[in-house]
Amino acid sequence: MDERTAAAELQKMVNGFQVSQAVCVAATLGIADRLKDGKRTSGELAALTNTHPQALYRLLRALASVGVFHEAEDRFFSLTPVGGALRSDVQHSVAPWAILAGRPYFRQAWSDLLHSVSTGENAFRHAHGKGVWEYRAEHPEESAIFDRAMTAMSRGVAAAVIAAYEFRPFSVVMDVAGGQGALLAEILCRNPGQRGILFDQPQVVAKAGPVFDAAGVADRCDIVAGDFFVSVPEGADAIVLKWILHDWDDDTNIRILKTCRRAMRPDGKLLVLESILAPPNEGAGAKFGDLNMLVMPGGQERTAEEFELLLAASDFQVANIVEAGPRISIIEAEPV
Repeated sequence: MDERTAAAELQKMVNGFQVSQAVCVAATLGIADRLKDGKRTSGELAALTNTHPQALYRLLRALASVGVFHEAEDRFFSLTPVGGALRSDVQHSVAPWAILAGRPYFRQAWSDLLHSVSTGENAFRHAHGKGVWEYRAEHPEESAIFDRAMTAMSRGVAAAVIAAYEFRPFSVVMDVAGGQGALLAEILCRNPGQRGILFDQPQVVAKAGPVFDAAGVADRCDIVAGDFFVSVPEGADAIVLKWILHDWDDDTNIRILKTCRRAMRPDGKLLVLESILAPPNEGAGAKFGDLNMLVMPGGQERTAEEFELLLAASDFQVANIVEAGPRISIIEAEPV
């Protein structure tokens, strides 16, 4: 690559935030849902979304230039395969995450990345004067947006997790900090003789009922509210922790894991579902996800070796690691 091409590539990276924010706005306006049945003009879309016609056209043509939409004559726009992932009714919808990533409080924390890199401290706390969990608890509308993003991401990886790992031997599966139950509902759907326990904070599990009703598994799942720093329910032979440990530092994770260990049967399994950091110069997704952990909750992504050490310090040993997809692996651990 010559110097001029290299500079152009770096310029694209520097300006990547512009594309990101444009996608976030399109997701917030529900543009993809308006186009799922066919093309519309930018004027029609402006009327449907109560936006400024010319300003919306400028947004749409910019996104068409990077392949999110397709622009035809007379300002008609349609969905591309990439833009189709912004529909709210598809399995792998990115729209809820895009909406979350575009929220001002989220972007403000990322603007303080330099503070984190300079000090090692959490950027969110520096920007907002409190931790992200406390902030969301005080802003229910932001908490709801976060919950929808996590549910959508769970649905997106559930099929990959279930295809990669055999849950059938377990009679009771408990998803600790399992949000609104999207992953657990899929596991129960695939294993008709199984029961489930969903455990999370009261304000989170309060919204889980419709998820299990829609999946037809409500009669096989107990929804329990509580605090995983204090205790988790007993009775499961498999405990799932999906995208939980990356939110916290090692000492906090040991507290969480030891709480799970106390509730676990002697022959039980702990299933840690996380991204695993790749070797140097690989795996950009997990490594930028690691920066997000530094900025937002103050946690970190980890290597396989780091997970083994963390689990060993919590009275578990790693029995197996199964890759379930580009964003998630299943670390199977046993109590010792």
